Amino acid sequence: MTGSSFLSTSELPEDYAQLAATVADFARTVVAPVAAEHDAAHTFPYEVVAGMGELGLFGLPIPEEYGGQGGDYFALCLALEELGKVDQSVAITLEAGVSLGAMPILRFGTEEQKRTWLPQLASGRALGAFGLTEPGAGSDASGTKTTARLDGDEWVINGNKQFITNSGTDITALVTVTAVTGTSEAGKKEISTVIVPADTPGFTAEKAYDKVGWNASDTHPLTFADARVPAANLLGERGRGYANFLRTLDEGRIAIAALATGAAQGCVDESVRYAKEREAFGAPIGRNQAIAFKIARMEARAHTARTAYYDAAALMLSGKPFKKQAAIAKLVASEAAMDNARDATQVHGGYGFMNEYSVARHYRDSKILEIGEGTTEVQLMLIAREVGL
Repeated sequence: MTGSSFLSTSELPEDYAQLAATVADFARTVVAPVAAEHDAAHTFPYEVVAGMGELGLFGLPIPEEYGGQGGDYFALCLALEELGKVDQSVAITLEAGVSLGAMPILRFGTEEQKRTWLPQLASGRALGAFGLTEPGAGSDASGTKTTARLDGDEWVINGNKQFITNSGTDITALVTVTAVTGTSEAGKKEISTVIVPADTPGFTAEKAYDKVGWNASDTHPLTFADARVPAANLLGERGRGYANFLRTLDEGRIAIAALATGAAQGCVDESVRYAKEREAFGAPIGRNQAIAFKIARMEARAHTARTAYYDAAALMLSGKPFKKQAAIAKLVASEAAMDNARDATQVHGGYGFMNEYSVARHYRDSKILEIGEGTTEVQLMLIAREVGL
């Protein structure tokens, strides 16, 4: 499965369409039936993740020589959209596992690192995480305080990270962390990235967060107290960690946009179904323009979001600059998901406030889409810069 220089929202190439249909069926028959249960219990859906691994979803953009499917990043995005329609927790587990866990190793790792880590990450039997955000440095990633000091042939890591997805599961294999490894000639922080295996002494995934949404997604603060890893665990060139992380986030924003598009579309689908079935004053509520027009606007938002992430993905696959388009896609899609979740809840009335309805879960889940992997304000800043302001 390879990328096209032009991707249409109305007619996908056959291999992409087949993938989307396969994941849609999996989402409907495997993910959806247990989504509410895991959400209510705040439990990680190991059985669902195993099923995604068997389908090859974690290996979609990973070359076959490293145990992957040999596809591309757009294939991953299509899978995320379908999963996002029914369960954002499951979708973000896949997104973070691939985009933030595996892709940095594929993009910047040595051959030995790729052969050591990628086969298990591509299989879904192991998860990787990306330790970037810190308690005192959210959107300002250059404010990193975690340090990695070279002591002989080992890095000694000290510091804290927060809001790290996939970092504390029973199948978490590694966390790649950004850390200050020195000072540049210009006097600025030298930030590098280092692979830290999950069983490293001194590395602790603290108690999981109690979150508003994404309750079946694994998220922890992390502590590093003299955690020692081999010098060979440096990922990419020393001092290039910040630049490499920016590239990782640019790609990740397309994936998050795809997930958000799925959430927005899921709200449309549930609202259409409900508006046809629910009767008031002797007729289905969908016959009322107030409801019909609200759902029409929801559909328009979802379509616009899909068009935006398709455009960004097409540029990325063709090797052209895509930073601005990725930021636009993330901005448009995350706002579409949040707006559609609010409107879907309104369409459902009192039932929309009940957790047994998926639109209630989307209402809680969607807000983080406007925050994670770059806030709405960060996207606006990036877009403004790209247009010359």
